[in-house]
Amino acid sequence: MALNAVQLCSRALVGLGARAIPGFDDGSVEAEVARHVYGPARDALLSAHPWRFATGQAALPRLLAAPRADFAHAFQLPADFLRALSAGSDSRGRGVSYRIVAGTLQADAEALTLTYIFRPDEAGFPPFFDQALASRLAAEFCLPLTESSSRADLLFKRADEEFRRAKAIDSQQGEPGRIEDFTLTQARR
Repeated sequence: MALNAVQLCSRALVGLGARAIPGFDDGSVEAEVARHVYGPARDALLSAHPWRFATGQAALPRLLAAPRADFAHAFQLPADFLRALSAGSDSRGRGVSYRIVAGTLQADAEALTLTYIFRPDEAGFPPFFDQALASRLAAEFCLPLTESSSRADLLFKRADEEFRRAKAIDSQQGEPGRIEDFTLTQARR
C-alpha cells in the first residue's frame, strides 16, 4: 500500500511513541515538527543513493546565456531535480564533462541528456524506502519532541541500518554496472 507524506510522518511519530497526525496543519506540536522536517529529510534520503525508482533521464533545454567561463553552454535543470548522476550527448546518458552552477548545468555539448535523481510522488516509493524514510523521520522528530539525545542517537543508528537495508534491496533490482573503456582491459587484448 502506497503511503502519502502525512501517513509516513504518522508512522514515524507512532514509532517514536507520539500520536499520529491527521494532517500537517492540525495545530499540534507533532504536526508542526513534521511539516518542517519532512521535505528536507525526504530529499536528503532520496539524494543519498542512486535509487532505481527515483532515477530518470531528461533532454535538457539549452539556455540562451552562455556560462562566464570553462564551458560553452548552460542547460536548465528539471524542476524535480535532486542530484546529477551523469550527463551525455546524443543517445548516451553519460560521457560528457559538466558542472552544476546556480541551478544550471554547464557543459560543452550542444545537446545534453541528464541522468539524475528526481523527487517522485510518495505513491511511487517502494515499501523498503517507506521503511527507511519512516525510520529516518522518527530519528529527526525525536529531539524536538522528546528532548532525549540518547534516544535520538539510538533512532539514528536504527535509521542507518534501515538505510543500508533499503540500499541493498534497491541495488539488487537491476543489472550491476560494468566497467567500460578501462585502459587496463584494453591493454590485455
